[in-house]
Amino acid sequence: MEKLEVEHCEMTCIHCDTVKAVQEHMPEAEELKELADFFKVFGDSTRIKILYVLFQSEMCVCDLAQTLDMTQSAISHQLRILKQMKLVANRREGKTVFYSLADGHIKTIMNQGMEHIRE
Repeated sequence: MEKLEVEHCEMTCIHCDTVKAVQEHMPEAEELKELADFFKVFGDSTRIKILYVLFQSEMCVCDLAQTLDMTQSAISHQLRILKQMKLVANRREGKTVFYSLADGHIKTIMNQGMEHIRE
């Protein structure tokens, strides 16, 4: 990646009205931390792969492991994280547990991310 120089003001000039207007609409620090934690979940390629598989179909851990050529243990570990962040949901059918995307927001986030990197 090419290193870009960040341009900056040549003198200090605070635009108080703009600063105040923005500050009034800033979420609380805890909300911003939660948002950052949410996006951290997308920082792991294994979790991204799992989410993309679940776009196509709900699957059990065995099927996910086979599809992604990974161990069931590794898949389970990542699913636990995805479930904690409410990105996936599960349902039980007999002795089998099926996983799926928690809601349509996840697909939208992933699609927008792909659109951004493909530009």
